[in-house]
Amino acid sequence: MIREFYYAFAEFKYPGIPQIVLNNIESDPFEVEGIRVTPIRVWHHKLEVVGFRIGDFTYITDANKIDAPELELIKGSKVLVLNALRKEKHISHFTLSEALALIESLEIPEAYLTHVSHQMGLHAEISKQLPPHVHLAYDGLVLNIPV
Repeated sequence: MIREFYYAFAEFKYPGIPQIVLNNIESDPFEVEGIRVTPIRVWHHKLEVVGFRIGDFTYITDANKIDAPELELIKGSKVLVLNALRKEKHISHFTLSEALALIESLEIPEAYLTHVSHQMGLHAEISKQLPPHVHLAYDGLVLNIPV
């Protein structure tokens, strides 16, 4: 981020530059306004990225692999948001079948697939192919999940 937006981190800033405070996210859980957030390290090909668990809700939107210790952090979630880019294999994203297999293996009662490409197919058609507890997410979707 600092490399891409170097001007926002320069010692002498010109007017209108955003004021940014960076917080490094380590592996330990932390709190935001009294709510416990657990980071979950996942893989986007060879790049480690972070998903989050908040109570019974887990959010992972840009991954193709999750190591066993991190899977343990997801177990017991009641709701999972997980990426499923398309049906065909992709170098850095779960496919539909990979996402469904992960949801099933973790015994997630309700899941929403996100980061879905136009290559997946039509929403109505794909929705018919999903198990009853798995849904395609969409822009503007609101989930009411107590934390």
